[in-house]
Amino acid sequence: MTSVVLRGWRRDAAVVFVIALIARLAAVEWAATRFAPAADGAYYHQLALRLAEGQGYTWRWPDGVVTYAAHYPVGYPGAIAALYAVAGPHPVAAMMLNAVLGSFAALAVHRLAAHATPHRAIAFLAGALVAVHPGLVAYTPALMTEGVTGALLACAGWAVARAAQHPAPSRTPIPFVIVGLVLGVATLMRPQALLLAPVFGWIAARRPGASEVMEASQGTSQSVSAQPRLAPVTRSAWRAMASHALPMLVVTMTALAVCMPWTVRNCERMGRCALVSMNGGWNLLIGTDPEARGAWAPLQVPDGCREIFDEAGKDACFAQEARRKILQHPVEWLGLIPQKLGATLNYCGAAGWYLREANPEEFSEKSKIALGVVETIYERGVLLLCLVWAARQGVSKRSRWSQVVTGALLIVGVMATLHVQAWVGYVSLLGMSLMRGSVLRRASVLPLVTLSVLAATLLTHAAFFGAGRYALVTFPLLSGLAALGMKRGQAGDETIGHRLVLPPS
Repeated sequence: MTSVVLRGWRRDAAVVFVIALIARLAAVEWAATRFAPAADGAYYHQLALRLAEGQGYTWRWPDGVVTYAAHYPVGYPGAIAALYAVAGPHPVAAMMLNAVLGSFAALAVHRLAAHATPHRAIAFLAGALVAVHPGLVAYTPALMTEGVTGALLACAGWAVARAAQHPAPSRTPIPFVIVGLVLGVATLMRPQALLLAPVFGWIAARRPGASEVMEASQGTSQSVSAQPRLAPVTRSAWRAMASHALPMLVVTMTALAVCMPWTVRNCERMGRCALVSMNGGWNLLIGTDPEARGAWAPLQVPDGCREIFDEAGKDACFAQEARRKILQHPVEWLGLIPQKLGATLNYCGAAGWYLREANPEEFSEKSKIALGVVETIYERGVLLLCLVWAARQGVSKRSRWSQVVTGALLIVGVMATLHVQAWVGYVSLLGMSLMRGSVLRRASVLPLVTLSVLAATLLTHAAFFGAGRYALVTFPLLSGLAALGMKRGQAGDETIGHRLVLPPS
């Protein structure tokens, strides 16, 4: 009987992957000869060409001068440069990479859902929502980093779930190293992914079924009358902290080790050290411009930076100017946060924007609007289901005050999701989840990694500036969480991770 069950789960996983791959390959076949690299994708393509030709990560200026570069993260150009070196300098190779990684994202979310629920239909739905997501599928031809980063974060979540399966006494560092390796590659694609390393390490360190502190407290409950009540809880808390600290450190240090060769290169070639890229100062300064309204805008070069021409020095000058403006006008800067989050989460439309930018004759404004409507309806539906999931968690354990606050957040979140300001719905989702307290700490991996990625995205773009394409990194995991909201009744079995026989992943 067990083998039959496992075959069913494996078959579901294979079907999810195939559906995702077919959808993305169809997008590549349609776009391959129609759309040249555009926007930032044009720079990634040119940098990849120079890498594939053995010229290093350099940029050739119109006057013929060649300089070392680090403005754009090296991960994506480096990956497609390897493909260009083998298959030739054709953008379709990069599109194929996007298709394969996007398909693995759907598979990873299916596996995460399989760890969260014993219901095959729910797990299949989780993967399928990623497989056919119109925004993710239509973004496949884009030579951009957001889609592949979202896929890598989903795969990192899958690695976290695998690491969390191992009982504490038999754990080795290898599962945590794997998590760190995937996050390290994601960091080379988008540096802010490093923020998730200690968080994913903490999630992976938890024992299946319950927290170490809870188990230790229950184990000593019979001897409470014989010793002070606080002592065993304190000792168990220290043990829990110690058991979490090492995996968090392993994941973080592994991710940093992946980036370290590139960091050393930056220190040597750029005259200034940077972990991955040198555009933080640019982006932070753009995020202080009130006329940008929280979105990207052409950079207004400060007078003190006009005579600085080297890439690293200019970015450092921009960062200094941005910090000065923030310190001088903190209230004004904080007031831009709702606009930044709105620019990021109200409407994505990244696929239509890119295709229109790449070839307006092949993809008209009307097509862009039509795709945007379909995508927005899909994403708002996903958000509504996520809100339903959050509303169902730990209902019986909530205090009256917690129930009132959760109910208010649910109402606000639903209203915002059905309105223009959808970012309020995402913030409400986080707030409702945090109201779960200890129930959230014992949640399965899928909700925890999803909420972590969403929170990191909100924090990042509250500080810098927003754009719809930046929300793409959250869509695979949010789609998986939405599937959990489809279950009838109170969604309880994903709270601590089900104990049924799980298919190998």
